[in-house]
Amino acid sequence: MKKIDTDNIELQVAASTFAALGSEQRLMVLRVLVRAGSKGLSIGELGQRSGVTGSTLTHHMKILSQAGLVTQEKKGRSIICAAVAYDRLHHLSEFLLHECCADAPEEQ
Repeated sequence: MKKIDTDNIELQVAASTFAALGSEQRLMVLRVLVRAGSKGLSIGELGQRSGVTGSTLTHHMKILSQAGLVTQEKKGRSIICAAVAYDRLHHLSEFLLHECCADAPEEQ
């Protein structure tokens, strides 16, 4: 039976999620959605608040959605966007800080 290297998988997931956040505009969009809370924002309101509009916003939302960080849901004639992966964002910060100072020399 092949052993699965869970540390490597965790590293791959973190790397792909950070890659999705590797754009100033995507970070801005995500921050605006996090500030909006669980009810989210219409795509128009998101564009106004983030300063990212049109096909550029659509492109960034697609990448953030594929990373599992946001959702888009059609409600009537509107598309509502929301940040959904608060636990994933928290996990990413824990991933970075998990071994903080583990190799630092002890202070005397």
